[in-house]
Amino acid sequence: MHPGTIGGFGGLAGGIIGTYFSIKNTNGPRERAFMIKASVIGWIAILVFLVLMLTLPNPYRYFLWIPYGILLPWAIVTGNWKQQRIRVEESQDKSMGPAPNNV
Repeated sequence: MHPGTIGGFGGLAGGIIGTYFSIKNTNGPRERAFMIKASVIGWIAILVFLVLMLTLPNPYRYFLWIPYGILLPWAIVTGNWKQQRIRVEESQDKSMGPAPNNV
């Protein structure tokens, strides 16, 4: 088997395991919904990138790395900020406890 194929399957397995644990280790329903949405968007972006890498002619496919190298770190940082904000909001909601029953 070609070493690139082995590396590709290793990367795919790592992505699947990372997706599983990022969804599993959420603290609440809003954070879980956000992680599922972010995972779906991330997998679609990876598949689009791979399809373009396989279909574009040779000199043009290398230009794909420019937006990929800029957008990937931006998406990771932005997603982390939003996830942290959701965690803080959910922890504040839990710490306030149930509403008082004024009858």
